[in-house]
Amino acid sequence: MKELFSYSQFQGCEYTFGNLYIWNPIYSSKITRFNDFFISKSTGSKPSYVFPAGRGDLKKVIEAMLDDAHGSGHPFRLHGVTKEAQAALEEILPGAFEYQPYRDGFDYIYNTQDLISLSGRKYHGKRNHIAYFQKTYDWHYEPITTANIGDCMRMNAEWERENLSKNPEGISEELAAIHRAFDHYFELGFIGGLVRADGRVVAYTVGEELTDNTFCTHIEKAFADVRGAYPIINREFAANALGKYAFVNREEDMGEEGLRKAKLSYYPAILLEKQKAIYRGDL
Repeated sequence: MKELFSYSQFQGCEYTFGNLYIWNPIYSSKITRFNDFFISKSTGSKPSYVFPAGRGDLKKVIEAMLDDAHGSGHPFRLHGVTKEAQAALEEILPGAFEYQPYRDGFDYIYNTQDLISLSGRKYHGKRNHIAYFQKTYDWHYEPITTANIGDCMRMNAEWERENLSKNPEGISEELAAIHRAFDHYFELGFIGGLVRADGRVVAYTVGEELTDNTFCTHIEKAFADVRGAYPIINREFAANALGKYAFVNREEDMGEEGLRKAKLSYYPAILLEKQKAIYRGDL
């Protein structure tokens, strides 16, 4: 799949195998290769396709997806459709789709160096939280390895006990994806880091390469009562592991107000707009 993703270099978080894999029990996605294109289809109550990544005759692959949708008895829908993808669709099938903005699915993409330096007045609060953390705890950063991944899993279990009651359904789905990520961490080629405070893991993060110049962070967890834990894992992971990437995609906010506020507070360089595209013949 990475070969097909590399042809397009799309920055949307849909275009990593690891992300698709860990969330598959929730979205019931099916993936296939069509010539030199990657196709992913979610098979829930409203089946939908990711805009295809790859190279070659786009019109041919879109028509094949349309035939698959109608052959399965459901409307043809695409999700994760960026402005770039919309332009490509309009070039091959002008006027064939209706587009609906999907704000909850916009990806937050940051300059890696901004996450590392946190320079300027806009990051003053982040620097204050980090300074407090560094002054309060005997701390250090570690990459996730076979030697410490169990510590991350134990920290995650503790986080789960503290937070599950707040949003049982949403958190349960996320935790299922996290467990799947840890169970297959090394096979999926994930990269991650953790921060210890007084010997205890208080934060960790996990992701994978998205494009040649963009990393995608899939999971980030910290204890909310440990001031500075979230900003320090964000900064230390970027500084220690992501120097080769110009950008970091920290995915969408899913419409959660608190998460949206947190992601905006890091001032994304790109807010990657996404839409749903519905074939007009099915309306």
